[in-house]
Amino acid sequence: MPHSLVDSEPRKIGPELRTGPLAFGCWRLVAMSVKEARQRVETALEAGLGLVDNADVYGLDWGGSGFGAAESLLGEVLADGPGLRGQMILATKGGIIPGTPYDSSAAYLEEACNASLTRLGVDHVDLYQIHRPDLFAHPDEVAAGLTRLHESGKVREVGVSNYTPAQTEALAAALSFPLATSQPEISALELSALRDGTLDLCARLRITALAWSPLAGGRLASGEGVRPELLAVLDDLAKREGVDRATLCTAFVLAFAARPIAIVGTTNPERIAAAPRALEVRLDRADVYRIVEASEGAPLP
Repeated sequence: MPHSLVDSEPRKIGPELRTGPLAFGCWRLVAMSVKEARQRVETALEAGLGLVDNADVYGLDWGGSGFGAAESLLGEVLADGPGLRGQMILATKGGIIPGTPYDSSAAYLEEACNASLTRLGVDHVDLYQIHRPDLFAHPDEVAAGLTRLHESGKVREVGVSNYTPAQTEALAAALSFPLATSQPEISALELSALRDGTLDLCARLRITALAWSPLAGGRLASGEGVRPELLAVLDDLAKREGVDRATLCTAFVLAFAARPIAIVGTTNPERIAAAPRALEVRLDRADVYRIVEASEGAPLP
């Protein structure tokens, strides 16, 4: 039997932190009570989703009350259950200002991180990422802001999100310590990171990729707007493996050679608890290339 490419081993976040291959995303952790939110967080941690990914801008959609809402709700959860903080790798992001839209100046990154810490009710986060690149910020200035946060102890590790490989390399060269993470969109519908050098750079620099939207915002689960040829391949493999399509798609992301972490974005407790089933899926090279060809709509050379 061919070796499965689905990698269930722990991942590194910087030199010291370790976590599983699945993470819990807080994009939709809004518009619910503290009790309901705590149930989701506890379910995620019990299922092995040890990295909890947030951002200051989360709360502007999905019925949230506004900028910072997801961080504030998670902060209330941590206050309600003080033991939860020590069970997670707490990650958040900054650098988006609605209407600007991006600011990665050293002064703003410090301001944004301090505001995130206040909303979360913690004195530090384990991972702080720049949410989207500021095209008008020099890498040296961005590095200066991240360095001050790192040296102050407010941030253990730093990373980037939605950066191009060139932007990532420029920032990495300006820092005196390594970037820990890069957070690109990756799914069976979105393969750019596989083609544009993002995952190759992660492998070369030993940066851990955090794959956001592994279900393409839910479209891969619902089938809405997805090519029938891709759905047919996914459903065939899911049937063979005895799982649903969402689980199969999560497993596909975990098969990439750069060993990404897949961020699970659902707030349905049953789906959160079932997320680890992806680790039991077996996909070989023939399987993953079937998915790639069906996604891109053309045979590989």
